[in-house]
Amino acid sequence: MRANNCLRFGLIFLCAAALAACASQRQLVAAKEDNLAAAGFLVRPANTPERQKMLARLPPDKFVLREHGDQVDYVYADPVVCDCLYVGTQQAYGQFKRHEQEQHLADERLWTAQLYSDPTWNWGAWGPWGPAFPFGYAPYGW
Repeated sequence: MRANNCLRFGLIFLCAAALAACASQRQLVAAKEDNLAAAGFLVRPANTPERQKMLARLPPDKFVLREHGDQVDYVYADPVVCDCLYVGTQQAYGQFKRHEQEQHLADERLWTAQLYSDPTWNWGAWGPWGPAFPFGYAPYGW
């Protein structure tokens, strides 16, 4: 009886974790798509059987380069959240990547600020800093 309860609890926990992972993955994709639209990508819904088949052939949630003549377009396929393509120019892609990089730097700064504000972190335990070590070099045994 006890083993049965443990098994049930384990299954419920795994199902809940899987649902949470799906929700967070959907949220990540949706946020990325908001950024694509803000950068100038156009949405093309897969609203016909032909478009559905073509969408299924593209790698999901990845950029594909499309060249025709002198023009270069970037295509981003989303068969799950919006069931559509995002199509953008080189300029839109550059804007999207800049925003992505800025967001990454902001996230990194936030993480660093949180680490530095942690009252349990003791920088003094790492020894002296600054001009005691010329040119950033510290001999062994400092």
